Amino acid sequence: MKKMNYSIIWVSIGLSSLGMTHAGSLSELEQLKSEVKQLREMIEQHQKQQNQAVELIHNQPQTIQLPDANSSTSPLLMRSKAGVDVNLYGNVRADLLYQAEGGGADRLYNQINSVPLKGNNESSDVLKSTLAATRIGLDFKTADQDLNAKIEVDFLGANEALRIRHAYFNYGAWLVGQTWSNFAVPDYMPETIDALGYVGGAVKRDPQVRYTYKFNAETQLVSAVEDSKDALSQMRLPLFSTRLNHSFADRAGSMSVRAMMSQKRTATDDELAWGVGIGAKYELSTKTTLKADYYHVKGDSSLVSWTNAGFSVDANKKIMAMNEFDSLTLGVTQQFSPQWRSTLGYGYMKADENQKYIQYLSDPTKANKHVWQAWANVFYSPKKPLSFGLEYVYGERKAFAAGVNGQDTGEDNRFNAVAMYNF
Repeated sequence: MKKMNYSIIWVSIGLSSLGMTHAGSLSELEQLKSEVKQLREMIEQHQKQQNQAVELIHNQPQTIQLPDANSSTSPLLMRSKAGVDVNLYGNVRADLLYQAEGGGADRLYNQINSVPLKGNNESSDVLKSTLAATRIGLDFKTADQDLNAKIEVDFLGANEALRIRHAYFNYGAWLVGQTWSNFAVPDYMPETIDALGYVGGAVKRDPQVRYTYKFNAETQLVSAVEDSKDALSQMRLPLFSTRLNHSFADRAGSMSVRAMMSQKRTATDDELAWGVGIGAKYELSTKTTLKADYYHVKGDSSLVSWTNAGFSVDANKKIMAMNEFDSLTLGVTQQFSPQWRSTLGYGYMKADENQKYIQYLSDPTKANKHVWQAWANVFYSPKKPLSFGLEYVYGERKAFAAGVNGQDTGEDNRFNAVAMYNF
């Protein structure tokens, strides 16, 4: 703008000089001076308006428009061809086990119901490690919050092969696919390092169709038909399960009452299996949590972990008797600080000593009167997403019959350690 002012001024001076040198008349000179004065006033007025505009901009409050976390422009991991938002999660997990006494040679994780009886091919004083529990998952979400899906895998299949943990979709109140059994839920198991958990608990996932009815925000009834993948039974009808969930009004805990029934079928016979369960967790304080879970089951071994075969058969595959058992797990978790926490836990399973059931077992040394385990662990998280854990567990099983050396007890005495990077 200043450059423009100077140019006009020089033009004005030139015109004035020209007029004075070659003036034809006094009136023409006065008219020219008047026009130059008007032009200067216009320039000064324009400059004043420009300065006011700049000052107004400088005095305006400065704002930055941040992206809405719920909008479609928020950062996403990826978006599928169908327009579905996809989020990746999982962990890299390294497990280390030192088997002091007992245990078997075939698997690193818990196998308390089948550990060798004392003096019979025990695998003691052995160090094992694996990364098979490393996990990868994908969550799928659409703009419609009633529709979502999940796929999750790990490497705990045969010979550390990839296996499906969860694969399902939700549509409103319906769920279709594979996830935790509606009957044998892990919600009330005390925390463990062992990837399979301990006696008294359940880590069963199976294909199912599930419907959830909400009475209110605190209470829901969940019913499902499931394929429990029972290797002993030739399924003709799916297992039916129902579960009533309730959260306490103060939000300090929750409980669940469960029931199931299932047809057990061989080539020549069939029987009805059934079970009930109840679990609860309660926060004594913001740092102390109690958990407890109880099951009573007859005729099924496919849902609750570390139990005997659900039924025994004769040479013609006729079901002669059904196993019946009670199981219980208890635990307390203490959060000492944001980095440190610890859990003490105990699990127990007791079977009914049905002599007819025992008589028709192919090997009664592999079935148990009772099984128990106790454990203590500590977890340390120096910073997210790292976590380290150390655990000691001791357990025993007492078989229905003794081995060739007269021993009917097997033990599990070991240390577990884990290192995880969660993402």
